[in-house]
Amino acid sequence: MDTVAILHYAGPPYVGGVELTMAAHARALAADGRAARIIAGNGGAPGPGIDLRTLPELSSRGELVERVARDLAAGEVSADFHAMVDRLTAWLDDALAGAAAVMVHNVLSLHKNLAFTAALRRLHEAGRLPRTLAWCHDFAWLDPLYTPELHAGYPWDLLREPWPGICYVVVSEDRRAMLAGLLDLDPGQIVVVTPGVDLAGFLKLEPATADLVLRLGLLEAEPLLLLPARITRRKNIELAVAITGALRTLGHSARLVVTGPPGPHNPANTAYLAELLALRRESGAGDGVVFLYETFADAEGRPRPVSDAMLADLFHLADGLLFPSRYEGFGIPVLEAGLSGIRIFCSDIPPLRATAGAAAQYFGLDEPPDAIARQIAAALTADPGYALRRRVRTAYTWEAIYRRDIVPLLMGA
Repeated sequence: MDTVAILHYAGPPYVGGVELTMAAHARALAADGRAARIIAGNGGAPGPGIDLRTLPELSSRGELVERVARDLAAGEVSADFHAMVDRLTAWLDDALAGAAAVMVHNVLSLHKNLAFTAALRRLHEAGRLPRTLAWCHDFAWLDPLYTPELHAGYPWDLLREPWPGICYVVVSEDRRAMLAGLLDLDPGQIVVVTPGVDLAGFLKLEPATADLVLRLGLLEAEPLLLLPARITRRKNIELAVAITGALRTLGHSARLVVTGPPGPHNPANTAYLAELLALRRESGAGDGVVFLYETFADAEGRPRPVSDAMLADLFHLADGLLFPSRYEGFGIPVLEAGLSGIRIFCSDIPPLRATAGAAAQYFGLDEPPDAIARQIAAALTADPGYALRRRVRTAYTWEAIYRRDIVPLLMGA
């Protein structure tokens, strides 16, 4: 099992962008079967199977660290500094033993503990560092708040000279341009790996929902449409299935999630379900239509009830409500869609129009499915919020960033 070490002055759970990034990277490494080892001045393990090794002298705070920092700010490279570099070099050499790669956050570009920086440089020059990815979020030499504390020469120049053989990583194109100018490197030698979002954590998804989303690949849907209803004829689910098939024919990776099971009170619903399954095949919808009663089941194959919490999760994940009912007394899903802030595509019947007003896009019950599909596609294509939403859930989750950007760096690509 490969071990990857993650270094910084402080580790999670301290709340800051760097610490949150470290925690996310460590969890992604552990989920991928790698051994994650956080090395910092303080902190805690952000998840099971993550090794934590702390030494207060790696921190940016503390009596000795701050005394050395004051001396350095005044231009004095003190005996305390040299002794601290000696101790940190020996300790880090031991702490990094067995690591195949190391991700160093800010220590090669910020001056919050220059003894830490110098110790890493000593190990690097001795060939004692494994493959090193220098994550540079902030740059002391480019920050007017910090430059008065910096001086020409060692150890300050360690922060503005490129280290040979190191892979430099930044979080944005703007930061890449800044670092390239500081280190006098070709921007192509610096890799951009953005931070991400914890989708399940941010949306507070139920574990069962998170598992379902992963298993069904719902995050890749374009668009993800929701139909929260039991399988009964008055819900006109056949139109929703045909619309989904038409969207896919138009080149969209549409997915429709129908949340309810067949209605229990009418024996004819069994025949209706058979019609829907046949239409799913014939319309081109295929696996684009998900009936939760089929996939969300217990060990014996019996449908599990969709809880209010799971339904709320699906509203938060969906791009739009597709609600083609022929008849409704009121239409609660329209309220839930409004509260969730998603687009509403629904049949033009009085109860739904009375509730949604101008917030919905309506279609006639006699309109062809392909015409409705084109209306939906046009509405979403013109919505920049939809484009961002889809980009975030496909490209900016920590899991996607890890697979796409970080694994190749760990492998030396």
